[in-house]
Amino acid sequence: MKPTDIAAPDYFHKVVDCQWACPAHTPVPEYIRLIAQGRYSDAYMINWKSNVFPGILGRTCDRPCEPACRRGRVEENPVAICRLKRVAADFKDDIRQRLPRPAAKNGKRVALVGGGPASLTVARDLAPLGYHCTVFDADPEAGGMMRTQIPKFRLPNSVIDEETGYILNLGVEFKGGHRIDSMKSLLAEKYDAIFVGSGAPRGRELDIPGRKEAAGNVHIGIEWLANVSFGHVDKIGKRVIVLGGGNTAMDCCRTARRLGGEEVKVVVRSGFEEMKASPWEKEDALHEDIPILNFMVPVAFVHDNGKLTGITFQKVKAEYDAKGRRNLVPSGEPDQTIACDDVLVAVGQENAFPWIEQDCGIEFDKWHMPKVDPKTFVSTNPKVFFGGDAAFGPKNIIWAVSHGHDAALSIHKMLSGEDITERPLPDVQVSSQKMGIHEWSYDNDISIDKRYKVPHRDKVVALKDIRTEVELGYDVKLALGEAERCLNCDVQTVFSTSLCIECDACADICPMDCITFTANGEEDDLRQRLKAPSAHPDQDLYVSSDLKTGRVMVKDEDVCLHCGLCAERCPTGAWDMQKYFIEMTHAGSTCPTRSRSAA
Repeated sequence: MKPTDIAAPDYFHKVVDCQWACPAHTPVPEYIRLIAQGRYSDAYMINWKSNVFPGILGRTCDRPCEPACRRGRVEENPVAICRLKRVAADFKDDIRQRLPRPAAKNGKRVALVGGGPASLTVARDLAPLGYHCTVFDADPEAGGMMRTQIPKFRLPNSVIDEETGYILNLGVEFKGGHRIDSMKSLLAEKYDAIFVGSGAPRGRELDIPGRKEAAGNVHIGIEWLANVSFGHVDKIGKRVIVLGGGNTAMDCCRTARRLGGEEVKVVVRSGFEEMKASPWEKEDALHEDIPILNFMVPVAFVHDNGKLTGITFQKVKAEYDAKGRRNLVPSGEPDQTIACDDVLVAVGQENAFPWIEQDCGIEFDKWHMPKVDPKTFVSTNPKVFFGGDAAFGPKNIIWAVSHGHDAALSIHKMLSGEDITERPLPDVQVSSQKMGIHEWSYDNDISIDKRYKVPHRDKVVALKDIRTEVELGYDVKLALGEAERCLNCDVQTVFSTSLCIECDACADICPMDCITFTANGEEDDLRQRLKAPSAHPDQDLYVSSDLKTGRVMVKDEDVCLHCGLCAERCPTGAWDMQKYFIEMTHAGSTCPTRSRSAA
């Protein structure tokens, strides 16, 4: 193998697994260290620059960072990265003086359709550069699906108001209660650019026998949640069935419990482990005495002269073909009818663009989705960009934020007369953490430390009020304990070939057997000759240039805990612990405009 080029921006970025997995590439270990130091405002600002909504995401994020966390490789549970983000929001000082000031207008006008996370991220990036950003939303207040579809017992309005307010106060014009009904009309208003972040606003229907007859008690999940959010719905029947296995279904069933549902059941066609809902969402539903019934497919709404009385289900089972693909087939058991008063259908969401005319230069694919460049987020109309659920279908808030950053960069480059396909390199800083011969400026304790549980409000109290927040968040003591579980995987082990005397002391002391001195070879062969053979070819090997004996040093990045014992043991200083900090390039950055390899 060739020596590893650790100067490549993405090499060490990939080793910081949590940051690499985050769509917005938030510097996770950096803000967790700041929390451990009690510097909550500093931690909040790092998040605000990257993911824009720390308090909102600290309560609602789908947490793609946590399955990637290195702590999860040595213990059952990863660091509670998401809940620590909330800590930064809960304990920060007044940070308004640290936000950008409204800038003098540069004469360029940008229209943003939809007031959700994608559009607000674009506005957050462009407004400080002088663009006049106008956000249009059919709802009276900003937030989009964050406000309408996430129950208040998970995300209070006060948090939404605060964090959307930070953006609107940058000089952004918000036109609430203003629905955009025609793209052609919007284009005729001569905006310099248009960003569509209108989400996936339509819930999927379930067209089975009895649907029309029982329509009065069959509700589309996301529409029902929005009606609850705005106070249009405040009660439901005692017996409720929720159809669907995603996070929206979990929000529906928990909301129904608070609006009078005494017997609330979730029914899913797949197995429990295959449900799309996040594990913690399922746990919360079960904790509130909501059973989840699996491998049951609805076949008919049962009604008595139009009054819903139940749903009939077919029992199914999973079978797998030779390629491991799953098929659900009838189990042979008799159909089962479950009595109910109301049904909430949460079987998926769809995009709806009836307001985009066919002759305005925007092409759609066979799935009725706009053709959007996944790198620049531009449509086939060079002035119109898409992001969030409107671009590629339903995902989650952090993906919408990521899309917004990239779309804002494209808009800024386009309106600056630059090539939008040229994506500037991120800003990278590497600095030694050495304070003495065997001292480091970070905590490198790798002892076993179980995840700290987030306190919850008493169930009896929580179920009485739909606006009472269930999760209470970490207090300062719990936050410190959880922050100290972070293994600081952004502090990298950096090897200097010229200083190595090949004593193998580092390999001897390594607690994970991740360092090997051996003859070089092809990657597949080399992976099998490591002290601990590498089982994950998707993780990089750190390979040195040839040493004096002709051997090379090989470190398996997959299992390294960044404990620093190799650097402490090395008699010549061939190993050093260096903090790697990377910030992704946003609109207005002045980093070199040279294509980056990833992210």
